[in-house]
Amino acid sequence: MARHISIKVETWPLKRRFSIARGSKMDAEVICVEIEEDGVRGRGEAVPYARFGETIETASAAIEALMPSLQAGMSRDDLSQALLPGAARNALDCALWDLQAKQSGQSAFALAGLETLKPLTTAFTLGLDDADRMAIMAVKAQNYPLLKVKLGGADGVMADLTRLAAVAEARPDAQLVVDANEGWQVGELARYAEALGRYGVLFFEQPVPQSQEGELSKIDLPFCADESVHDGEDIGAMSDAYTWVNIKLDKAGGLTEALACVEMARARRKKIMVGCMVATSLSMAPAFILAQHADLVDLDGPLWLAQDREPGLVFDGASLHPPSPELWG
Repeated sequence: MARHISIKVETWPLKRRFSIARGSKMDAEVICVEIEEDGVRGRGEAVPYARFGETIETASAAIEALMPSLQAGMSRDDLSQALLPGAARNALDCALWDLQAKQSGQSAFALAGLETLKPLTTAFTLGLDDADRMAIMAVKAQNYPLLKVKLGGADGVMADLTRLAAVAEARPDAQLVVDANEGWQVGELARYAEALGRYGVLFFEQPVPQSQEGELSKIDLPFCADESVHDGEDIGAMSDAYTWVNIKLDKAGGLTEALACVEMARARRKKIMVGCMVATSLSMAPAFILAQHADLVDLDGPLWLAQDREPGLVFDGASLHPPSPELWG
């Protein structure tokens, strides 16, 4: 067995600025890993989380440190012991899944215990902006029955209520979820909870910093955990205030751990959202397998790109079709 591992950093320009409570960006920077063994190649892509102190440089260094073990045949189980959850482990784990699928002649979804892959309906994300612009974006996203509304603006919950009202008025037909990316303070959230509850929002995703989430159980709104939950251990310890959990490959450290997270979430009777970062279809393809187990899917990352990689996933309005073997798995 002879393995060759390569690491590549890619920058993918966006169609327009993407803003959340923590900042804005005009491109998606991803790290891609290729593992080639006896002429067969497996690929994985990941996005480092600045929120957790990750950068392209730290993720690359973590992968490079494992080169001898990877070249010697490191398995996915070995990998889970060698690296903490995060982008570096995700890129490697997904590359190893892809490699195994191509070597075995089985699809990755079959290796994951699924008989088939069904098309998915994905949410579409409205980036944080002025209320009028967010309403216009909501109308342009007419083909999407589920909208994920980014809030948590520096101007506070009152201003965010104006944004939410504008989106709800522009798209009364749409189901809404709200993601404040830890941008609110729990006291202010409690003050405006009744007003926020008027819009039929399915859940409010990680509205306050993790340090304040213990107070969420006192607020009569539905909540989803995101930044506070990485892996199965975190799901086991997550606050009872959260009825939903957002499982992402970049947080969990790959498809292997993410599938275990699904089992843990089901055991705790939590509803499951499968989310993503803004990235290419290579990031979404393994998440597509995970999303077969989800109650809600948010895999619209490639729709923000000026151009996706080829071949990419096929989006037909809100419908997302299974990845081709040429892409991944």
